[in-house]
Amino acid sequence: MANLMYNPKDILQQDFKTKMRGYDPVEVDEFLDNIIKDYETYNKQILALQEENDRLLAKIDQLSKSQAVASRVQPEAPKSAAVTNFDILKRLSNLEREVFGKKLDQDGFDTPTPTRASTFSSNYSNTDNSDDLDKTRLF
Repeated sequence: MANLMYNPKDILQQDFKTKMRGYDPVEVDEFLDNIIKDYETYNKQILALQEENDRLLAKIDQLSKSQAVASRVQPEAPKSAAVTNFDILKRLSNLEREVFGKKLDQDGFDTPTPTRASTFSSNYSNTDNSDDLDKTRLF
């Protein structure tokens, strides 16, 4: 901040010499009183803005640190989620193969194990598969 020549106290205590045909001393004093009030108001605003600036800079630093920590942690999360989803699908596929493969062998059918595409189309088609439903209910 620039060095100020006057503070409110200096303005208040300033005395001017009187001369003939000079300014009205009462009017000058009133004007200087108003300047002092404005000067003090500006000083208060400057201090408040400096405090707000310091507070916001501290918050920016805090958010930057937390974002840096989050960016280090975030790339690891999708990998574990993708692996988990893949593992679940793989396990589900193995379970289907085990359950439906053994069930078909126990019933005496000599048909090959259904593929995922055929299982999907047969499980989710709108056709009436009452025979499949009866087999499913046996589990």
